[in-house]
Amino acid sequence: MARLSHWLLASTTAALLAGPAQAQEDNNRFVMVTHGVPSDPFWSVVKNGAEDAADLVGADLEYRAPSTFDMAKMQQLVDAAVASNPDGLIVSFTDEDALGGIVQRASNNGIPVITINSGGDVASQYGTRLHIGQSEYEAGKQAAERMQEMGVEKAVCINHEQGNQGLDQRCDGFLEGFDGNAEQLATTYDPTSIRNAIVAYLNQNSDVRGILTLGTVSSEPMLQAMREQGATDMFTLGTFDLSPSILEAVAAGELNFAIDQQQYLQGYLPVMFLDQYAEHGLLPAGDVPTGPGFVTQDNAEQVIELSKQGIR
Repeated sequence: MARLSHWLLASTTAALLAGPAQAQEDNNRFVMVTHGVPSDPFWSVVKNGAEDAADLVGADLEYRAPSTFDMAKMQQLVDAAVASNPDGLIVSFTDEDALGGIVQRASNNGIPVITINSGGDVASQYGTRLHIGQSEYEAGKQAAERMQEMGVEKAVCINHEQGNQGLDQRCDGFLEGFDGNAEQLATTYDPTSIRNAIVAYLNQNSDVRGILTLGTVSSEPMLQAMREQGATDMFTLGTFDLSPSILEAVAAGELNFAIDQQQYLQGYLPVMFLDQYAEHGLLPAGDVPTGPGFVTQDNAEQVIELSKQGIR
């Protein structure tokens, strides 16, 4: 009996010691690779959403992104993620030529892939399960229509990341919406360069009255230029994506609108979906649109509080 009690105690102790390790091994592991640079507040909200979802379902999440917009580095990060054989891969599909082959290899190897934010029009060709984001082209077109309703006849689209399929599509839709009465101005990622390029362009194109920026990286320098010139009332100003300062500018009437694609959901939903797929084989039957929605002076205050919480 003593030996039996000793055996039971030893077995129970071993089970307790092994329990947490076994539970850790059973956690689903997902890797998210985006092109979002650390200085862009948009991507911090995406990351918040992904981490919140991972905490909720008890998954291990690895978030990876290059320090600057660099497709060669993005390729390396996605390639390394595939080689690590995760239970699911989440990718911002910014460049079909650079990422398509790697994503296809992941799919061929049985790794479920969900794309977010960019590339939803082509990602399924490479075996992805679904896309979570917005139609960038349609969002750009709707921005043009809104500006035209506000009386703008000629406009410019500021592209701070030319070559990013999603941003290029935003400008393409905007230009199409203006039916030839808008141009694209390509800039670098540097805020000072963006500001100077906008001022120089407007000095050379005095008939332009609408300005659309494609994200918080370019909207901040644009606003700085308008404030310095005392020109916020002279132009109809719009931007894609939200940040606390952008929302404050909308609430103050300096920005006429901001296009919201609910980026928190672009982080949160793929983690939740991949966890359900790993556990039960469940996934939505089609892509999930998270935008576009328009934040204006009428509803900006309602969004500001959630932005402070890292959700909008």
